[in-house]
Amino acid sequence: MNTLPLTPLTFLIVCPLVFLAGFVDSIAGGGGIISLPAYLFAGLPVHNALATNKLSSFCGSTIATGRYLKNKCYEKIFVLPTVAAALAGSAAGARLALIAGDELLRKVLLVVLPVVAVVVVFRRGRKAVPAGSVPAEQGISGQEKSHGRLSRKVQLCIAVAASFVIGMYDGFYGPGTGTFLMLVFAGILSFDERSAAGNTKCVNWSSNAAALATFITSGKVVWMLGAAAAVCSIAGNYCGSGLVIRDGEKYVRPVIIAVLVLLFVKVLSGK
Repeated sequence: MNTLPLTPLTFLIVCPLVFLAGFVDSIAGGGGIISLPAYLFAGLPVHNALATNKLSSFCGSTIATGRYLKNKCYEKIFVLPTVAAALAGSAAGARLALIAGDELLRKVLLVVLPVVAVVVVFRRGRKAVPAGSVPAEQGISGQEKSHGRLSRKVQLCIAVAASFVIGMYDGFYGPGTGTFLMLVFAGILSFDERSAAGNTKCVNWSSNAAALATFITSGKVVWMLGAAAAVCSIAGNYCGSGLVIRDGEKYVRPVIIAVLVLLFVKVLSGK
């Protein structure tokens, strides 16, 4: 059980930003770029921030994944192999994060977050697909269509390998995982947006689950803060997915940039 001291200010910093992260994620993806810095703003050590962020992310992804599965927005034959690969990769990544020192992780943060932000903010061609917005009959199974010129066996190998590598990244750090997975499923494998989003959610959920389990056993999760943040994450995802926002990404970009600038000021100032 983690016993880091919590103050009302901690919750006032984390909860609104995690709500915003959930809202942003449901519109254009990339919410992790806001939610992880939220915990760091509040003064949590990097390991605790990573672990507690996984708790709120897991709760949000559970709701979203369930809605995609309910509406059959996924490629069935890809689910189990990619989920298994993501579980293994994420568990390994989380172990690496626990081995790494706090100062090393802060330095990695300064390098990784801007790179991920560029990918998330300036990627082209992705449209938000709110979970539950697609009628069940629109979900198309893998047996009913082919994707691009790759054989199904090659597609499966690529999907499994990508799920392991991206899962490892998710366990080690996390922000941008959904975007990277969408680039694989929608870009490389040529899934339609709905199926790509559904398979992405399945893989992302499993990587969140494996990392969270690893962090729980290490005692790094700040449970009271994480539980409050989880409620805010679910609320943000729910509110965002209930709105139809055209060109949502152009509204998301300044928010992400502002959060990253504030984070860099905090990290570099050492406060």
